[in-house]
Amino acid sequence: MAYDELSDLQEQLAEARAEVERLQATAADSQAQALHFQEQNTEARRQLAAAQSELAAERERLEGLNGELSTAQAELSAAQEETQGLHARLQAAAGKYREALLAAAPELPADLVGGGSIEEVAASVEQARQTVRQVRERLESQAQAGRVPMGSPPRGASDLSALSPVEKIRLGLSQK
Repeated sequence: MAYDELSDLQEQLAEARAEVERLQATAADSQAQALHFQEQNTEARRQLAAAQSELAAERERLEGLNGELSTAQAELSAAQEETQGLHARLQAAAGKYREALLAAAPELPADLVGGGSIEEVAASVEQARQTVRQVRERLESQAQAGRVPMGSPPRGASDLSALSPVEKIRLGLSQK
């Protein structure tokens, strides 16, 4: 029996050695994996640190751009205020120019002269002058058409050819 026990123990020992070898291989694989994961973890941490520093740099750049944007907005606001002031002054100057032109040319109707700038006022004054000129020409031509020559009417027989026979008889009876 001792031989059987020894044989059993040798089998168990062989199985245990095989198990130890298997565990050692598994441990070596686990160590290799752990080392690989550690390397990946180190690489990931390096990439994370690089990304964080890049993010910090971009945040600084964004803050700088926000500062520039604020400055540009303030400048734009000031420019808009200045533009509004200049526009108001332009309209006031155009109004004074309009009044001066109307005072210099009282024949122009004030409602025909307008505009928000000096150029627009000048153009509307020219248009008003042209309108006044056209109205004067029409009135003069109408006055010419309705004029009666001065002095006594011309003497001579009236042209009765356009009258009807009945009208000629009436005219003849009325002259007697």
